[in-house]
Amino acid sequence: MSATIDGVQAGRRVEEVLDRLAATGDRTACAAAEELVRVLMDFYGAGLARIVEKVGAGPLRAVCDDELVASLLSLHGLHPEDVHTRIARALAAHGEPVELLGFDAESGVLRLRPAASTGCGCGSGSGGGSGAGRTLEDTLACFAPEVTGVEREPAAAPAPALLQIGTRPPSPARVP
Repeated sequence: MSATIDGVQAGRRVEEVLDRLAATGDRTACAAAEELVRVLMDFYGAGLARIVEKVGAGPLRAVCDDELVASLLSLHGLHPEDVHTRIARALAAHGEPVELLGFDAESGVLRLRPAASTGCGCGSGSGGGSGAGRTLEDTLACFAPEVTGVEREPAAAPAPALLQIGTRPPSPARVP
């Protein structure tokens, strides 16, 4: 059962249900639904906190690369890794070759640019990583929900080729 649950999709479904309730105009039903979500979040968060307290952060590291577990631990402030480590984990899990330029914790904005490649320079990189079919933002939402936006900067211009200039001609061309 747990293999079929996707944290990002579950979050979107909750948002959709709350939006549908809001569209009815029934403020009482909306308030009750939002309270229910909060109560359930508190309940599951308290249970997870107790698990973390009992087993410690060490054993949790074995499941930190699982998107669903990482998402739940991060959502409740229980993840044993700091946000920068989780951002790096998300970037690696997604597989898109990017260079991390910085993360602003106050705004939640992550700045990236395409990583320099050793390809032909025509921009026809292979792309696809293990995040097949998922956006980088979805992968970040699982591992580092503190990231609320991603700014992509243009790729850095390739460095010009180094031209070696010798001080004398090669030895076969020497004149006696």
